[in-house]
Amino acid sequence: MSPLTAKTTDTAGLAKQGEESLPAGLEQEQAQSAFGAPTSSETGSPSMQASYSGPLSQAGAARLRTVKVKQPELILFTTQLSVMLDSGVVLSDALDAIGEQAGHDGFKMIIMNLAEAVKSGETFSKALAAHPKIFNPMFISMVKASEASGKMAEMLNVLSGYLSFECETRKSIKGALTYPFIMALMAVAATGTLMFFVLPRFMRIYEAKGAALPKITQILVAFSRTLGNLEAMTGIMTVLILTSMGLYYWAGTLSGRRVIDFVKIRTPVLGTMFIDMVVTRSMRVMATMVNTGVKLLDSIEVIQDSCDNYYFRRLWGTVEERIRDGYQLSESIQISPSSELISPGIIQMLRAGEKSGKLGEVCDKVSVFYEKKLQASIKNVMALIEPLMITVLGSIIGTIAIALLLPVFRISSVIAH
Repeated sequence: MSPLTAKTTDTAGLAKQGEESLPAGLEQEQAQSAFGAPTSSETGSPSMQASYSGPLSQAGAARLRTVKVKQPELILFTTQLSVMLDSGVVLSDALDAIGEQAGHDGFKMIIMNLAEAVKSGETFSKALAAHPKIFNPMFISMVKASEASGKMAEMLNVLSGYLSFECETRKSIKGALTYPFIMALMAVAATGTLMFFVLPRFMRIYEAKGAALPKITQILVAFSRTLGNLEAMTGIMTVLILTSMGLYYWAGTLSGRRVIDFVKIRTPVLGTMFIDMVVTRSMRVMATMVNTGVKLLDSIEVIQDSCDNYYFRRLWGTVEERIRDGYQLSESIQISPSSELISPGIIQMLRAGEKSGKLGEVCDKVSVFYEKKLQASIKNVMALIEPLMITVLGSIIGTIAIALLLPVFRISSVIAH
């Protein structure tokens, strides 16, 4: 087989070349490709070279921006990277190894892109920031802080645990909603059958006898006719789409976020769950970062980035300003707006931790306590959602059933006349 020239810029050609075996002794002499990618001898894997060939073209960068990564894949990546760094493996080598065995082609390209960025001298946090759809601000901020403290393995381990907890929470919520969702689908199917196949037969009988349908049935008939009217449905759907678009753009404004976030934290039961979730995350991040030697102000900055609620972001932003002015953490929380989101018990524990010099340990204990509280809040929400949905669906189906059955009960008297 002829030696590889490595001068082509065709990605497909590189992939084909990477699959071929090189003659002995030629690997050490092979030059870098036109893209500047490491050779087979440098990466130790031809398949790796086939997956990534150095700086990406505009088309390749555009493709990476559209890649979607599932939560379990991100958790596996974070866990593997934490274990390998803790074992003493160099970051770039760890990324190469993880990328080589990644099953998802798009995520494999991203990991190899991260590896090349690190090899070229960029920090890992900056490389992650190039993929904001996959790595959220909290992930990037925690990695950035760990780079300063030199405790990246520990930080990634905490991130892995947090991502796993979030994933399990979502699974619990989806599992609790499965039964009501199936009930809703069956109810829609049954209602549609009754409205479009059974109801028209009774309408013809009543019209032939000159009798009037019951009032509630007349309302149901008018609704079914509206659904069957193409012009009316076109107008309704147009209004709904325009309204949805308007609400979507409004939710992206400051006033929209304030209203939506206010509803999130003030809704009974659901608000408690949301507050517990944010407090658990905040205390866990602070415990990890303080215990790994990160400055308190840097920790608060990361916590602020991890909060997607306007009022929590405002709280931690003000706390940061107060600490810069010379206040203690507990005092800063107390005099900040939206301080009611942090319970007095937490503030007292933080004050005790500041006095004893064990703030990290206290934050860790608070995060463990609130994690258990959050699990209880989730159970309460799940216990509430199922009967609530059954009640609502039962009311709707019951009303429709009555509207359809009333003509049946009166059909004998109508036919007699």
